[in-house]
Amino acid sequence: MSIRTYLVIAISLCFLTQWPVTQSWIAWDREAIAHGEIWRILTGNLTHTNWPHMLMNCLALIIITFIFRSHFTARGYTALILFLSVVIGVGILATDIQWYAGLSGVLHGLFAWGAVRDIRTQTKGGWLLLAGLVLKIGWEQYYGGSTSSAALIGARVAIEAHLIGAVSGLIAGYTQRHK
Repeated sequence: MSIRTYLVIAISLCFLTQWPVTQSWIAWDREAIAHGEIWRILTGNLTHTNWPHMLMNCLALIIITFIFRSHFTARGYTALILFLSVVIGVGILATDIQWYAGLSGVLHGLFAWGAVRDIRTQTKGGWLLLAGLVLKIGWEQYYGGSTSSAALIGARVAIEAHLIGAVSGLIAGYTQRHK
């Protein structure tokens, strides 16, 4: 499968999961997870709070995929996204978040992973990308999420998911065998 085909499938899944009937069954919901609906740990990353939120995350997925395309195959990328989704879904359980929807934690993980892969392959700019990500995550942890993003998505920005995703992506990038 090509990366383009992969992106079409991934974005189609996000589109399908955005419909209210579907969303109510797959969004990350602490109470529902506690009552045995454990699939939400993974699927909460596929749905979004509204259409602008979904569009913003899908565009970011395309951009991140384009930037780091030399480091993966569709199969490896799928495994990475599944890993990040599960780690973020489980990690959110350690926070006060009651309900979560969005791909932004995974996007932060993909970006961190890609920056590490750039560094390990001595691709120009890898350290700069990683420094920018660390500064963004640090800013969010100290000052909170962007108010303009919160207004756009109609919810508080889940900076906890960003942090969990970025740390998970760093770990995945550094522990993955270097070719």
